Amino acid sequence: MLRKELVAASAEPLILSLLSHGESYGYAIIQEIKSRSENRMEWTDGMLYPVLHRLERKGQIVSRWSESESGRKRKYYALAQDGKKALQEHCADWAMVLSVLAGLTKEPHV
Repeated sequence: MLRKELVAASAEPLILSLLSHGESYGYAIIQEIKSRSENRMEWTDGMLYPVLHRLERKGQIVSRWSESESGRKRKYYALAQDGKKALQEHCADWAMVLSVLAGLTKEPHV
């Protein structure tokens, strides 16, 4: 399992990236992250929904209610234009962190 701090720091870019491929709902987002991380990241409702609500307040995602095939209502989330820009910024930030980390692990440093 990843440390809580890393899970929290990566939540927004992971959600934005996932939604860049199409709309989704909470449970499906949780399952997709779990699957893609090979069960190393297990998100809960209590962790996911505050992040989704924050992204919605910031205008980075939008939501809509719709009935599922089973007749149950679900709230679907989709990436907004501001979310596309935020995702690019997150990716640039993470690329820089990974680059620095890779450099530190390859070269001796003071």
